[in-house]
Amino acid sequence: MNALENALRQINQNMSIGTNSIVLVIFTTIMAFAVGLFIYWVYKKNYRGVMFSTNFALTLILMTVVTAPVVLCIRESVALSMGMVGALSIVRFRTAVKDPLDTAYMFWALTMGILLGAGQFLLAGITVVGIAVVIFVLRRLISKGTDSYLLVMRANQTGEANAQKLLSKVRYQALKSKTVTANGGIELTYEIRVEKSEAFLNKLLTLEGVKEASLVSYLTETV
Repeated sequence: MNALENALRQINQNMSIGTNSIVLVIFTTIMAFAVGLFIYWVYKKNYRGVMFSTNFALTLILMTVVTAPVVLCIRESVALSMGMVGALSIVRFRTAVKDPLDTAYMFWALTMGILLGAGQFLLAGITVVGIAVVIFVLRRLISKGTDSYLLVMRANQTGEANAQKLLSKVRYQALKSKTVTANGGIELTYEIRVEKSEAFLNKLLTLEGVKEASLVSYLTETV
């Protein structure tokens, strides 16, 4: 009985967490959640793709929240940190990242989790704000106020000629495909960049010979 009592007492001592440690864990987790939300907001504001993935955006929050307590746990023990590195080295992620920029957001979330877990709260705050400012500035400089679209249009020969005159006035236009039917109908696909897409589409539909026209948001890597 004495041996059993001593073993139970030792287990309780090993599992006990001080009040200061509990407060630190709670504070770090709350900070990680707040920083993750901020990264989510920056990602959503600067997303320029066709379909916004809510699951990926939420993953950025979870990566920050999960990384912080892990680093908080292993930072005081070299042996535990080495074991954690060995365990994580065998984890293989098979989900493909479609946009290379999404990888940068993932590393951003991981970095914030590591800094918060290491107790570098001031450095984490400066870093997360600084990176957000850089993203907003670069996005503004690269986009220059225009968006890329795929223009799908059905017209006859007269409509094609009129549409080409209008397209020559936009910032950028490139013919991607052209299909001609037996009855003289023409289906055209252009990649264009315009500032006011709705106004441009309405003006295009008023042209003689243009039967249908639609714009599809298009993600391009060119500037």
